Amino acid sequence: MTKPIHILNGPNLNLLGTREPEIYGSMTLADIEFACEAHARQIGATTVFRQSNHEGQLIDWLHDANVNASAVVFNPGAFTHTSVALHDAVRAIEPPVIEVHLSQTAAREPFRHHSYIASAARGSITGLGLDSYLLGIEAAVRCVAKQ
Repeated sequence: MTKPIHILNGPNLNLLGTREPEIYGSMTLADIEFACEAHARQIGATTVFRQSNHEGQLIDWLHDANVNASAVVFNPGAFTHTSVALHDAVRAIEPPVIEVHLSQTAAREPFRHHSYIASAARGSITGLGLDSYLLGIEAAVRCVAKQ
């Protein structure tokens, strides 16, 4: 792959490690970034890792990924359940987008059962903690290889 995989993270994920560790675990976002970079390197890929609490910033990064990324691994956080704008941005870009979540959203509060992103993404991986990201990277690489 000549372009990196962009790994985008939504609101409150900057608080990982201290925010509800019984749900999200004890890893920090920096720990996840380190693990993602190492895993991507092992399978011949590179990453760009970003986090924002702002919907518009995530949209801008998705638009940027259309030109500068081979694929996107996307944890939209709570915007998963609220953002038609992010859904539209995912649909508007060419690189495959893999939606990931640390927790199993379908087993949580009812408002978390619907994802606006899932119908626009190539696939979704949820509930596996860090492995959701690592499998998301693998899925992204496979999607790019099939293009």
